[in-house]
Amino acid sequence: MTDGTSDVAARIDSLRQQIAYHDHRYHVLDAPEIDDDTYDALMNELRALEGAHPELVRPESPTQRVGGAPLAELETAGHVAPMLSLDSSVGEEAFRQFDARMRRALGDRGVRYSLEPKLDGLSIELVYEGGRLTRAVTRGDGRQGEVVTANVRTIGSLPWRLHRAEVEAPPLLAVRGEVFLPLEAFDDVNERLLADGKAPFANPRNAAAGTIRQLDPSLAASRPLAIYAYDLLEADTTGPAAPFTSHGEVLAALRDWGLPVNRDHAWATEAEGVFTYFDELARQRDTLAYEIDGLVAKLDDLAARRLLGSTAHHPRWAYAIKFPPRKEVSQVLRIVVSVGRTGAVTPVALLRPVSIGGVTVSRANLHNREDIERKDIREGDVVRVERAGDVIPQVVERIESPGERGVPFRMPAYCPSCESPLEQRGPFTVCPNAFECPAQLTGRIVHFASRRGLDIDGLGERTASQLVERRLVRQLPDLFELTPGDLEALDGFAALSARNLHQALQEARRTELPRLLYGLGIPEVGAAVAQTLARRFGSLAALRAADPAALEASDGIGSVMAASIHAFLHEPRNAAVLDALERMVETEPIEVVEDAPQPLAGTTVVFTGSLERFTREHAQALVQRLGGKAVGNVSKRTTLVVAGADAGSKLRRARELEIEVVDEEAFVQHLAAIGVDTDELTGGSA
Repeated sequence: MTDGTSDVAARIDSLRQQIAYHDHRYHVLDAPEIDDDTYDALMNELRALEGAHPELVRPESPTQRVGGAPLAELETAGHVAPMLSLDSSVGEEAFRQFDARMRRALGDRGVRYSLEPKLDGLSIELVYEGGRLTRAVTRGDGRQGEVVTANVRTIGSLPWRLHRAEVEAPPLLAVRGEVFLPLEAFDDVNERLLADGKAPFANPRNAAAGTIRQLDPSLAASRPLAIYAYDLLEADTTGPAAPFTSHGEVLAALRDWGLPVNRDHAWATEAEGVFTYFDELARQRDTLAYEIDGLVAKLDDLAARRLLGSTAHHPRWAYAIKFPPRKEVSQVLRIVVSVGRTGAVTPVALLRPVSIGGVTVSRANLHNREDIERKDIREGDVVRVERAGDVIPQVVERIESPGERGVPFRMPAYCPSCESPLEQRGPFTVCPNAFECPAQLTGRIVHFASRRGLDIDGLGERTASQLVERRLVRQLPDLFELTPGDLEALDGFAALSARNLHQALQEARRTELPRLLYGLGIPEVGAAVAQTLARRFGSLAALRAADPAALEASDGIGSVMAASIHAFLHEPRNAAVLDALERMVETEPIEVVEDAPQPLAGTTVVFTGSLERFTREHAQALVQRLGGKAVGNVSKRTTLVVAGADAGSKLRRARELEIEVVDEEAFVQHLAAIGVDTDELTGGSA
């Protein structure tokens, strides 16, 4: 390494350490020392240096938090130690019985409880080896779960490498934590889903669980998940193990190692103290930044925990007191429908305003036609309303009341926005007029112009709404016929901003095919599928000419998805818009890989440790391009493990299963032997 490169490597290492420090100050301690602009300057400098020196990129760099390549599937893995559930109940009596059992069993040892809010999120196992995060696994059935390491790594508050502390972290550390979506972020996520015509998440827990199980880590990175660590599952005592005697010491160590730990915490030595804290939590519930559904009481004394042990289902030393669900009675004044970006028509109940848990509720989502019919909800009905997960209001049931009922609700036959005949797709009602329906068009313009779409700077929701409201854009091709004068007349625009947006629109007329396919908002086609279709067909015209069987022959596209894509492309009004776009938008040539050699077909490869020639994402993408499958965890289905420096548990697992293991150089030589031009690999190296 030359002196110049050494200087760059040292600066990159310094930047990574500074950013990790400030991430911890911001996300964990809530005590930032620098402003956002200074932080962005550090990150931008790091990105620039890594871009100029890709051989110095490392998987643990903070620039890699945005997530890697989409996964084909989630692998499963066994837990280091069982992740048991908690015994729980609503009300005080059951906990009094639990407390009495503790006192009988422990006698003179005494009882001290650690009291923590019961987070309503997704339980997760974090495995650190040699101080580095190597695996994150969902609770699953308690014995094994889904490997979601790539998604968990996008959480800004979570350290990829443990901090050095007075109490040294053991070489193998399994930590239990809870992944959740803060309430403010949950509202933002649902707003985006509704704008896209998708069903919102019912509660923050569903949002966190749905996000953490996504196959595309970039989606997880787009949602600001958070995590709190709250217990040790296992620590390797063959190394310098920490001599913990109490849960309080464990929490302090987790915090010192850089893991985020909830500071909403208390202690009690009597049942009455537990109930006092429970009542305090109930009062604070609506002011917390995260969702909770009760309180967890755990014995503080770790030796007492070991003495009591566990059942097959739950530890005998912990108990959860849960809040009762919050429900109130209201009346359905009207039932209306809303139309989202993808054309989904959703019924909404307008309610007589009612306060539920301190929040005034006047609207409740009725989900779809089948939900209304099953519950038999009509205008004028008295209903029980629940804030599911204490956030999204929903109508739970109809309450019998005197008087004549209204007529049964029926979904409209025509779109309330564009008057197109609506279609029934399973339980959902959909407007098929994708590109001309005003209610869909604003969202479609924003999606079309998004970063993964045509990336048209300056074309956001406010501008799109004005273009549709003023009827300057009635379908997507109209965007490219706008003049600077049209744009300057919009609110918030002056001559310069109008010229800039006009120029951006004209530049977007030459784009990449995957961007165009993503921007069209074709059902089931996200960024990864758009890439697949682009490589398979090479042009929009060829894709439109493909029958469902040809679509289904593409990697990762099943019969339902193929039928949906084909129907969208051949709906007459959609076809007319696509004809116009083909005349107005030029896509850059792309090599069709339908008949390309697939020398790694049937091979499932796992990369582990630090790679010198590739980034992890580039290596996985290379395997997929050559017909193989790149996965994140070793299983019996794995056929090859490529081990770099500092390989840990995956390497051990591969040897246990007698799976072939090669180093990075042997992997490159193998590629050369099967006809891959290894000279081209340098361009993607890191």
